[in-house]
Amino acid sequence: MKVAPLRCEFCDAATENDFLRHHLATTQAQLRVTFLFCALFYLCFAVTDLIWVGYELKTCLLVGARVAVAAVVLTCLAMLKRRPDSLSFTRVAANIVEVAGAAGFLLIAALRPNEFSLHAMSMSIVLIVIYIYIPNRLAYAAAIAAAATAAFIWLAWWQGGVHGMELGTMAALLVLGNVFGYVAARRYQMLSREEYSAQMVLKNLSVRDPLTGCYNRRHLHEQLLETEISRAQRYRLSLTVIMSDLDHFKAVNDTYGHYGGDAVLQRFAALLQSMTRDSIDSVVRYGGEEFLLILPETDLAGGELLAERLRQTLAATPVAHQGQQITVTASFGVASVDFATSTHAAHLNMIAAADDLLYAAKNSGRNRVCAQQLV
Repeated sequence: MKVAPLRCEFCDAATENDFLRHHLATTQAQLRVTFLFCALFYLCFAVTDLIWVGYELKTCLLVGARVAVAAVVLTCLAMLKRRPDSLSFTRVAANIVEVAGAAGFLLIAALRPNEFSLHAMSMSIVLIVIYIYIPNRLAYAAAIAAAATAAFIWLAWWQGGVHGMELGTMAALLVLGNVFGYVAARRYQMLSREEYSAQMVLKNLSVRDPLTGCYNRRHLHEQLLETEISRAQRYRLSLTVIMSDLDHFKAVNDTYGHYGGDAVLQRFAALLQSMTRDSIDSVVRYGGEEFLLILPETDLAGGELLAERLRQTLAATPVAHQGQQITVTASFGVASVDFATSTHAAHLNMIAAADDLLYAAKNSGRNRVCAQQLV
């Protein structure tokens, strides 16, 4: 899982989307806390407007600006609550609040032009919030923070009367604040993605067979089979399973050694995975040299056809190992249930039925396919 070093996102868009969705609940919780803090921050500091400006028209404008920012923030907060599963709106809300907060602060600074030294300290806080406390794409946060910094320096020069060394020092400190904010946000983004990558590796190891890369038997019984049966029942679809077993595999190990046997297992697993539908069908290493295929939305004829193609391809393709060609065959048992017409209990022994059909193929001479519709 490669991460782009500057934008700190997974290079693969699908992986990045999975990462964001995995953290969506945490992201929204962090946004809610930050949004409430921002709204209170803007409203509470209206007291400083009264202290520094007094009771006049400008005070009304200042308070109006603060209320407007708080209203935008609270509106986004309400929308987040209504759309907790929306990844796109979560990102849009983060951008809206960052832009509104920065724009509101710049307007307040423009209405109080005699205090730019104090505003500069507040601007530093705004930058920290944008970079670190509002979860957003790092590229978006950096763009908003840089634009706000440039606008603030321009206002300090144009309206605040800040010039020369004072303006240069202010600009340098704010640029430094952007750099530190970017570095801190980048470190956080990289660490969170590294942690996610490690979690996915561990998860993959827990559900996959390390030799072949197929799903393991534990994952089959804990989640995979139940999920596919429930889906087929709900939508009244066909579900087919194929139990396959390499013929005379012990002889392969005895003749070519365990490394040769491993090469055969890997080749057979690769064949099964290459001839099934990616992200739809599932290949499970069921035992030593036994593999189970789960085929959603596949009837008996489709399962039998696939098994026959697999049988023929394996028999016609020797496995290369250390300069030798290992010829192997496999037997297949195909069991299918049509949930639109079957009895309620037809699926309960699907795997056992496929296993019985596999051994019927073995007893019939091996390198065969036996199939049956379960009713």
